[in-house]
Amino acid sequence: MQATNHNQIVSFVWNVANKLRGPYRPPQYRRVMLPLIVLRRFDLVLAKNKQKVLDEKKRLEDKGIKGPALEKALSRIAAADRKQELFNTSGFTFEKLLGDAPNIAGNLIAYIQGFSPRARDIFDKFEFETEIAKLDEANRLFLIIKEFCSDEINLSPTAINNLQMGYLFEELVRKFNEQANEEAGDHFTPREVIRLMVQLLFTGEKGIYEKGIYRSVYDPTAGTGGMLSESEKFICGDGQTSGLNPDAHIELFGQEYNPEAYAICCSDLLIKDEPIGNLIYGDTLGIKDAKNKTNGFVPNDGHPDKKFHYMLANPPFGVEWKPEEDFVREEYNEQGFSGRFGAGLPRINDGSLLFLQHMISKMHNPPDMGGDGSKIAIVFNGSPLFTGDAGSGESNIRRWIIENDRLDAVIALPNQMFYNTGIYTYVWIVTNKKPEHRQGKVQLIDGTRHARKMDKSLGNKRNEMSNDHIAEMVRLYAEYTHDATSDAVVDNKAEPRICSKLFDNRQFGFLKITVERPLRLNFQASPERIETLDEQKAFLNLATSKKRKSEAAYKAEIAEGEKTQATIKDALQNMDGSVLYRHRDTFETVLNTALKKAGTKIGAPIRKAILTALSERDPQADICRDAKGNPEPDADLRDTEIVALPDDIALPLPLGYDNETGHDTLLVLVKDHCEDYLKAEVLPHVPDAWIDHSKTKVGYEIPLNRYFYVYQPPRPLDVIAGEISQLEKEIMTMLSEVV
Repeated sequence: MQATNHNQIVSFVWNVANKLRGPYRPPQYRRVMLPLIVLRRFDLVLAKNKQKVLDEKKRLEDKGIKGPALEKALSRIAAADRKQELFNTSGFTFEKLLGDAPNIAGNLIAYIQGFSPRARDIFDKFEFETEIAKLDEANRLFLIIKEFCSDEINLSPTAINNLQMGYLFEELVRKFNEQANEEAGDHFTPREVIRLMVQLLFTGEKGIYEKGIYRSVYDPTAGTGGMLSESEKFICGDGQTSGLNPDAHIELFGQEYNPEAYAICCSDLLIKDEPIGNLIYGDTLGIKDAKNKTNGFVPNDGHPDKKFHYMLANPPFGVEWKPEEDFVREEYNEQGFSGRFGAGLPRINDGSLLFLQHMISKMHNPPDMGGDGSKIAIVFNGSPLFTGDAGSGESNIRRWIIENDRLDAVIALPNQMFYNTGIYTYVWIVTNKKPEHRQGKVQLIDGTRHARKMDKSLGNKRNEMSNDHIAEMVRLYAEYTHDATSDAVVDNKAEPRICSKLFDNRQFGFLKITVERPLRLNFQASPERIETLDEQKAFLNLATSKKRKSEAAYKAEIAEGEKTQATIKDALQNMDGSVLYRHRDTFETVLNTALKKAGTKIGAPIRKAILTALSERDPQADICRDAKGNPEPDADLRDTEIVALPDDIALPLPLGYDNETGHDTLLVLVKDHCEDYLKAEVLPHVPDAWIDHSKTKVGYEIPLNRYFYVYQPPRPLDVIAGEISQLEKEIMTMLSEVV
């Protein structure tokens, strides 16, 4: 198909879509146009042998043949040159539909119901019957069907082969989704981002060039299938340009939970006569106790036992995984690392790292274990880089990936690249088959300034990456050089900037240590402090009762408590309120004497309440110590410090992902290192501080922006003063003109 013809068809379809204006808003055009394009293509593919199919159906049914056997027989006759099942047993075609205008809506529905099961399922997912009724009610249905029968558009296989039709359909999907902006943004990734991810994924993959090699490609959040399609195109070509290896055998797999996106993806594959059985309609993470559905929805991983060579994904950004929580937590608690989420669970408001763990569970064994290994490209927002404190689910997931040497690279993309968000995004490359020169390290690439402004923005998308920008990112990744430079746009001018850095895996890890300082309190039985005793919960609870069955018992218990409260206060008021004690043990001796004299005994909670009410923090007071003579920590002075991992420590660390198993073993490796940090950085400022090693945690983060930050010194004061002076002169000139 010539590019001119391709553009003519796209333009024609777009003009037809504009006839929907009124009943539909432009972002809704795709609901009608995409199903109709698929339907017209299928109509023309099956037109040649339509009568043969009808005759054969009658002949076989007369013999009692039905079900799968009948479907296979009809499919062979309907289109002998097709591999995938496709036929229609209704008596309608587009032209016949036009011949009965008053009944066109009902006939069109009957026509769709006559398709083979998988094709019929596509239109069910489109919910196209709803649109047929709406079009008919608005007197648009006949008009739109007639336009598709026009001589101006020819979607028959004699004019456009299956592969070309597939890519034409993808172009229309792209245009309609761009028109939809935010409405379709969750299910559509900009094509240049996909091309970048695909090219990064296959860079350095020597095996992909072997003649006849088999490779599987998987997307757990398939959307409209763009990543799968671009991967296939990049390897096998698209009929106009040759791919890396046209002789490779590529099998595509995916799962998608949005019915419309699933229908679009299936349509693309079926148009190109490629298998759609590997695309699952369902929730990849899983939903516990999902309601039974008749539309084929799979409430869990649709490929539970499969491993894949290459995987790509654009999981939802910042979307909570509350619907999947019960299923995911049960798998995490019961299966651990035997399941998909052994390293940990992220916070409920962003499930993107769950998808990455899911994909890692789909990896083939690495080459050193006799497998082919796998490689992943996944796009995230900034949250998975650094969200989560040391020991949190997010931090532990990063730790698990990095310590097992699976994180190969992170590429920062320009902002305003996506239709439904303007935030910065990042492509992670994850693999278990790093070449030797990349092992033990992570490459960070700053591509935030490698983009150009679009002539017309599309929702939040105002920037785009050209082929040259993509090639530059791929070059930096392939050359794998520390402090490599690239021409970046700074203040609308191109200048060389460091855009690639290499780091040891260990450099992303850190120890979060808890630094304690001793508790120092003074004590005084002054009227003001005694009054605050009424704010202590334990003291207030003395005058409460849980006895509800007997009102007399209830009142008696409260009265007894109030009497105890009064006795305690009397005892405290009889102490010398002018004396300030700076040693807790001394004060407690005086307190015990006063309480004994008053003839009252108190328990530990009341004693604690009294000491809390009568004390104040005092840096001049003696240190409060526990029964063993150890200084007690002051929670208000407690602080934490971030300490880099020791340079010589081996990965992975012995600490379990429950943050408890192996903690003592970890301390053997890091305790001296932490103490050295304390001596150098803390004790010169607070000499009485110490580390509570039992609270030491391990964290991992990837502060990419910090590594590429370039300090810009402020302008000289005299320059700023000169500008202000000039502005003042201009203002005075304007004011004089007004006067």
